[in-house]
Amino acid sequence: MQYHPLISIIIVTWNSKKHLYDCIKCLLAQSFHEFEIIVVDNGSNDNSTEGLEEKYPKLNLIVERLKSNQGFAVANNIGARLARGQWLVLLNADAFPESNWLERLVATSELHPQFASFSSRQLKAGNPKFLDGAGDAYHITGFAWRRYIGYPAKGYGEETIELFSPCAAAAMYSREAFLEVGGFDEDFFSYFEDVDLGFRLQLKGYRCLYVPTAIVHHVGSATFGEKSDFAFYYSHRNLIWTFVKNMPTAMLWHYLPAHFLANLTYLIYYSFLGRGKVLWQAKLDAIKGLSKIIRKRQEIQKYIRVTVPELENRIHHGWFEPYLLGYNLRKALRSQSL
Repeated sequence: MQYHPLISIIIVTWNSKKHLYDCIKCLLAQSFHEFEIIVVDNGSNDNSTEGLEEKYPKLNLIVERLKSNQGFAVANNIGARLARGQWLVLLNADAFPESNWLERLVATSELHPQFASFSSRQLKAGNPKFLDGAGDAYHITGFAWRRYIGYPAKGYGEETIELFSPCAAAAMYSREAFLEVGGFDEDFFSYFEDVDLGFRLQLKGYRCLYVPTAIVHHVGSATFGEKSDFAFYYSHRNLIWTFVKNMPTAMLWHYLPAHFLANLTYLIYYSFLGRGKVLWQAKLDAIKGLSKIIRKRQEIQKYIRVTVPELENRIHHGWFEPYLLGYNLRKALRSQSL
């Protein structure tokens, strides 16, 4: 009889050897044991997964090795198709969960069966006094951010609340819901793909809950770097595609001026900072790909189950909120240093 665990943990790795084994050690220490681990090696050249099966012979482990880097979206979709669990738990190779992490996620899902995805509380690895995030927020402009990233851990992100979408560095999704909406959009390659997935889940009526007691310690941007041109390009290209593809028609036309203004503002701002070349290329490539995105939109919009008021309640509306993220972070840090 084929084994069907409750949880399928998917770890995508690309040249993450220095973190991968520590991540697996944390999973071995979990208080909840009904899980399998699916490691998808995205064409690493650092021998990340060499001998992994032999090192952990008693672990319910599947290793899928790709010949080249197919991107975060493709690799996770492959892992999802291999998975046998009721829940898909995505975990970055540089995210180290505390021992009761899975137990807290599972317990919360049982208490709140109306939710189909759950987001973890992420602390800075090596400096747990600060948050690395508390789920994702989505704004009417089409911009998104990780809630409370960089904020003091004390006093922020401590409440169980409904979110727009989980951060896929450490998230749990209903496998049925994940596959129903088509998983990650593979054209995104990396970055913003979890926000896009969260949006499509919202449109289907699948809600997201933040679990502050499910804690991971996350290095963050260990592969490409937080401020790399790679991350900058894909984030800014993909946020346009997410907005155009998913926003319901009435909301799309209502918020399109705000979306256009926000993109223009960032283009001007980063051009003055010397990063305009990458950003302009991202926006141009987003526009070039719109015909394909619009075709996807036509299919997505046919099957919306959420109402506009429900969706409006899960989106941030403060006009200046995206522009004040840095200011609010500095304010929070100053308030706790007094």
